[in-house]
Amino acid sequence: METEEYYKMLDISRRRIQNTSLATKRFLLSKIDWRDRLIALTGSRGTGKTTLLLQHMKENFPLESETAIYVSMDNLWFETHPLPDLVEIHYKNGGTHLFIDEIHYLKDWQKKIKNLYDDFPDLHIVYTGSSLLKIDSAGGDLSRRQIRYSLPGLSFREYLYFENVIKLEALSLTELLHSHVKMALKITEKIKVFKFFTKYLEQGYYPFYKEVFSGYDIRLRQIINQILESDYPSVEPIEYSSVQKIKKMLYILAQSCPQTPNMSELYRQLDTDRNQGLKMLSILDKANLLNLLSSQKSSLKNMGKPDKIYCDNTNIMFSLTEKIDTGTKRETFFLNQLKSAGYSITYPEQGDFFAADKFLFEVGGKGKRFTQIKDIPESYLAVDDEEVGRGNRIPLWMFGLLY
Repeated sequence: METEEYYKMLDISRRRIQNTSLATKRFLLSKIDWRDRLIALTGSRGTGKTTLLLQHMKENFPLESETAIYVSMDNLWFETHPLPDLVEIHYKNGGTHLFIDEIHYLKDWQKKIKNLYDDFPDLHIVYTGSSLLKIDSAGGDLSRRQIRYSLPGLSFREYLYFENVIKLEALSLTELLHSHVKMALKITEKIKVFKFFTKYLEQGYYPFYKEVFSGYDIRLRQIINQILESDYPSVEPIEYSSVQKIKKMLYILAQSCPQTPNMSELYRQLDTDRNQGLKMLSILDKANLLNLLSSQKSSLKNMGKPDKIYCDNTNIMFSLTEKIDTGTKRETFFLNQLKSAGYSITYPEQGDFFAADKFLFEVGGKGKRFTQIKDIPESYLAVDDEEVGRGNRIPLWMFGLLY
């Protein structure tokens, strides 16, 4: 590779960094320990992984410096220029940091990342990729070398920050359960919560909402298509007809969530069998398009169907479904926010959700009562349409403050 070609990519990197705003930052930016030599950042399209990388570079590497470079593997330039050759020149020119976007578009990426890590012992590598990536597979033996982070969409807390409404610290689930009344009084004294909560549920989970106006739903559907038509085939070989079946499954399930449909009938509609059907469900789950909820005693491998199926977040619901069921919307929000905050969630025998192996939740509207879970320890109501709760009755919107 000619040195001039390297400097073309360095110029592109500088332009991307220069045009990146530092006005709003995702929570994960300050959580990552950037001192680690190999960092993997995964997540769904549209959650802000690229912006996070560029913001870190802008804050820590002067534009005139040649120590750090950003490259994206979906750039056609890499069709004729091998990544290792670029890294070789970067390293010889004093490069110490390499930031790689869209790693899933690099063939045999696990082995190539491992080789770069081993061949350049003092080079720091950060890469982003689809949530569908098999990062811990044996192909490149990366699990012992890297630290992995996952970036979900915006929490309701982050949305309020992005909207410049109020800046709040994230709460742990225990803090929320014990201090929700005090926190709610303090927040609702300053802002009209429901005005923003309603907007967030419809068009606030993906940070790109600030870049589009009436075209948000169109953009989200395009992202869904890109995940299934481009990202997944780059991770695992798959026929076009199978991709179409996965898309059809998503649209069918989006209309019926959260009730578990008749799986046999679903497989019949898709002209597929149980094994392939379960694999398709798993793909949609890993792609952060669906949330599959199962009981503690069940797993996707040994059961015929999940106990409940949800869209991953309420924005996807609004994008794919014409009629939104209020109860489904509430449960989808609750499940998404707790899972995104890192809490384990299972389907209990009583109530709606069992969280962190300890807390039982029932989700409902203003008239919801403790009838179903009144005698169970550590049981709580997550109630919509209430700004301030009391006792074990907690406003639903407050579960958006967990990350």
